[in-house]
Amino acid sequence: MSIEKAILAGGCFWGVEELIRQLPGVKNTVVGYTGGDVPNATYRNHGTHAEGIAITFDPEVLSYRNLLEYFFQIHDPTTRNRQGNDIGTSYRSAIFFVDEKQKETATTLISELEASGKWPGKFVTEVVPAGDFWDAEEEHQDYLQKHPFGYTCHFERPEWTL
Repeated sequence: MSIEKAILAGGCFWGVEELIRQLPGVKNTVVGYTGGDVPNATYRNHGTHAEGIAITFDPEVLSYRNLLEYFFQIHDPTTRNRQGNDIGTSYRSAIFFVDEKQKETATTLISELEASGKWPGKFVTEVVPAGDFWDAEEEHQDYLQKHPFGYTCHFERPEWTL
């Protein structure tokens, strides 16, 4: 079995993690902070980092493209620095690619999704190289498993599919 890694940011990491963890082929998820300027980022001090999720998955079960298609179904990639009630750069839409193949897959898919006209506007999702990923504190890991009725603004949008 081969394993790949993906790093995504689509608003509050709790909701993204809870939905993505359920996909067949996902082996592990960790929430944290990435894409910013503060070393050893924490919830109280994460500077310009996005709330992100590191995903390990089996590409023989779940392709990177299918993972991204689902990612674009559970958050709004057309709102800059915002998801639902969450506002600020921490909640931006971003794909942190780990290699050129992931970058190409992401940029091609975004073009196809925009051309479909199914989303409410132009995509603002950043596609940038992966950098440091600082694991969030334990109380943020598996948050909606620990607090089943906790806050989330993420949900599946069946109409946002190709």
